[in-house]
Amino acid sequence: MTTAATNLRSVPLARRFLSFTWLTLGAALLVMAWAAVAQPSILIDTLVTGGMWALMAAGLAMVFGVMNIPNFAHGELFLLGSFTAFTVYSPIRDAMFNDPSLTVLKIFGPFPGMVAALLVGAVVGVLLEVVLFRPLRRRSREQWVMNTFLLTAGVSVVIVNGYRLAFGNNYHGVTRYWDVPPLEILGVPISVDRAMVLVIALVTIGLFAVFLQRTSLGRAIRAVSQDETGAQMAGIDLNRIFVLTMGLSCALAALAGAALLFLFPAYPDVGLQPLYLAWFVVILAGLGNIPGAIVGAFIVSLLQTLTAFYLRVGWVDVMPTVFIILILLFKPSGLFGSAVKGVWEQ
Repeated sequence: MTTAATNLRSVPLARRFLSFTWLTLGAALLVMAWAAVAQPSILIDTLVTGGMWALMAAGLAMVFGVMNIPNFAHGELFLLGSFTAFTVYSPIRDAMFNDPSLTVLKIFGPFPGMVAALLVGAVVGVLLEVVLFRPLRRRSREQWVMNTFLLTAGVSVVIVNGYRLAFGNNYHGVTRYWDVPPLEILGVPISVDRAMVLVIALVTIGLFAVFLQRTSLGRAIRAVSQDETGAQMAGIDLNRIFVLTMGLSCALAALAGAALLFLFPAYPDVGLQPLYLAWFVVILAGLGNIPGAIVGAFIVSLLQTLTAFYLRVGWVDVMPTVFIILILLFKPSGLFGSAVKGVWEQ
């Protein structure tokens, strides 16, 4: 009788939480629809920045959901990606300047830097797993979340200060990738760089979703995120999945840094804001929820854009924080509340 009564009481509560989530999503869609008609620039800015925050947040959510690692060095992968793109693109830009007839470089010149950033991010992620997290996992799984938090915080300090020692505090960036006139979308002029950021984000998110849903490795990653012990009993190689997960997560962050080089030039502390925003999104969506993180990224981007448009730029990071606090008061597990395996016990 007690169990039945508990189940009956839980049904209205679950429905209330579900209704709250749909209410929040509905409100966001209504605001975006209004922006598309009244202020198209708000919609465009939301889509452009939201796409990149989605890449950051999806990688962060994946490594937390699969490996229970709160990666506070995620912003430094953004830094490595932006600096790698700058290093690769600089000679290409010089070649275009010296020979304006190189039309191919004008069109495809930025992409080698982005691909290089993606590869560098993946390699760094693999090294972090093999050199740091795997030995720690073998020695002890007690207090795993706290230990990995401290470890990633230490990695962040090492990367930032190593970058500062090697390259100083100077800014390394570009004013724009594509030196062409702006496009006009919904009557709003938008630079080709910003339009391409949205395209790159959408294509990457689409490929990432197909990988997770349609491939054996993607299904293995999802299986480990749901039940690590069960996945191991089914024959899944956990070490292989952990390497792949960390590599993908860091690659997505590095790609975001490379694509946004014209907005976020490489310098030691450039990863702080992307890191904070990625955590905003992950907490808002629910720890470890990858699809929710992608949706939450656009909600946070919408809040930022509205704040910058109607209030002041100084409030851009304040309003998302206030919104997340309000959400967590009603839904402590986040909008899409997924339980990360054993995280609270660790």
